Amino acid sequence: MLDTTYTIRDTDMPEEMRFLLDSYPRDAWEAHPGFKDKTRQWLSAHQSFRALAERVRLDTERVLDKEMALDDYTARLSFLGGRLVGNLHGHHGWEDHSYFPELSAADARFDAGLEVLEKDHAELDVVLEGFTRQANRVIKLAALDEAQAYDEAGAVHGQAQVIEAFLKRHLTDEEDLAVPIILHHRLRG
Repeated sequence: MLDTTYTIRDTDMPEEMRFLLDSYPRDAWEAHPGFKDKTRQWLSAHQSFRALAERVRLDTERVLDKEMALDDYTARLSFLGGRLVGNLHGHHGWEDHSYFPELSAADARFDAGLEVLEKDHAELDVVLEGFTRQANRVIKLAALDEAQAYDEAGAVHGQAQVIEAFLKRHLTDEEDLAVPIILHHRLRG
């Protein structure tokens, strides 16, 4: 069940913020001569976040269905959940302080979309904080009260679904806004 405590922007990036996407459609990015390793690595980081969020959700489903031992689950939750949260915070910090200012300096039209992305980052921080609290609760309860740990894992599942949905919306918009600017101005070479 999807946790409805958090709101996820469910609208596309406004059309005026996707100004170059028609000229540089997603399916042509790889073939563009301006598509360099740094952009590929950035997109790869986004894919790893999507995969980690999915893995946390699937692991939680497996433990809730009693297909995975609770001890195995909590070890994986600690490792994968910590990696997801830590890497997302680091990635967003780098974007906010290095990557986005570079894009903004290259094309001021980026700033309107940046405002939406920055709000997303702030909202994702709240989601990740809640997820971290809930995951840590399940990990602690696994040693104290297995039945309660299983009950609380349901909340982790809801939050993992929220993270997945959030990343699907946010990362796609971020890519659709940034990559065409990178290709258009031949940045990140």
